[in-house]
Amino acid sequence: MRIAVTIFLTDETITPVRLARELEQRGFAGLYLPEHTHIPVERTSPYPAGGELPREYGRTLDPFVALGQAAAVTERLGLGTGITLAAQHDPIDLAKQIATLDHLSGGRFTLGLGFGWNVEEAADHGVEWRTRRALVRDRTGLMRALWADEPTAYDGEFASVRASTAYPKPVQKPRGPVTGPRTLVGGAAGPKLFADICAYADGWLPIGGRGLTGALPALRAAWADAGRDPAALQVVPYAVRPSEGKLAHFAELGVEEVVAQLPPEGETAVLRALDALQPFVDGQGS
Repeated sequence: MRIAVTIFLTDETITPVRLARELEQRGFAGLYLPEHTHIPVERTSPYPAGGELPREYGRTLDPFVALGQAAAVTERLGLGTGITLAAQHDPIDLAKQIATLDHLSGGRFTLGLGFGWNVEEAADHGVEWRTRRALVRDRTGLMRALWADEPTAYDGEFASVRASTAYPKPVQKPRGPVTGPRTLVGGAAGPKLFADICAYADGWLPIGGRGLTGALPALRAAWADAGRDPAALQVVPYAVRPSEGKLAHFAELGVEEVVAQLPPEGETAVLRALDALQPFVDGQGS
């Protein structure tokens, strides 16, 4: 079982460089970073976990800049977003950012895609909430066109691009309907999400990993119906609080990578949290 981590890196936490070096030295599989451009103060969208929105949500570093720093000081560490709010980006610019990071890191990037929960944040980016899923799918299609080996035009519902010269290209070769870096979609289980995963991703990034036993048969059925290779489906539980029993259960379900949650704290507290996770990385349980 590969153990990666996620953390809200902010202007008040451990730095990307310090954390990335420590993760690689300790044998962790990867570093995934979330994204919020801003948090409007006047907000009616409830925090999905309940209660008050934690301070770190309004202080997150840009994940691509932070991951670029992490890439520069490591050689093996996986680098990912958990998740990229693709609806809030210009897709041509985002395609360039993703391809550049993947190229410079030697193909170590995982694109975690999501649809968001903060209506007000998305609205400031001009996103119409009810069409955000279709918008993400459309922008992913446009990015795939720019990542194609040959100049490829794209004419979508929300955006288009002429056949263009666009380099660098992501390292990983096309597989099935997917072009670009390893791509995982986050979100709650259901037919709409599973249709998106099957259409343009390599797998699912479920937060916490609860309910996988019941959800996976439906996802695997949708995957097979879409003509995808059963062995290629990847499920990566995200923001997990690991335990020996939980990881054993995930392994029984065919999960090969888990992303553990780190606290959004300074160096001392984060290194202490890594110490607690180290037995799982070393395969010794807890």
